[in-house]
Amino acid sequence: MSQKVMKTTGWVLTLVLALLFTMSAFLKLTQNETALAQAAAIGIGASTYQLIGVIEVISLILFIVPRTGVLGSLLLIAYMGGAIVTHLEHQQPIAMAVAVQVLLWITAALRFPELRQRLLPTRQAA
Repeated sequence: MSQKVMKTTGWVLTLVLALLFTMSAFLKLTQNETALAQAAAIGIGASTYQLIGVIEVISLILFIVPRTGVLGSLLLIAYMGGAIVTHLEHQQPIAMAVAVQVLLWITAALRFPELRQRLLPTRQAA
């Protein structure tokens, strides 16, 4: 895959993830009734849920900005790890959270060559 295709694909996936996380954070920050009811069902209060939304927005901004993208990627990946654990703890389906997690890893690998090189080192000819 050429560098240009990888870069374009990385940014398209970044846009998709940004829209997804923006919607998620918006529901938390606006205290959507349905979202609050779901959070309350697993023991998360309204103020905690709003704080989670703030953390999500900060991580997303760091993810979008190229200079802080690696840090933002790692924060969103950790965030999704927590979401997966929470879903498992409350016997809820995890397929969507795992899919987002995988998409985050793929996007990070496409956008950040230094991260890709660390995670998937290529063999050098001797």
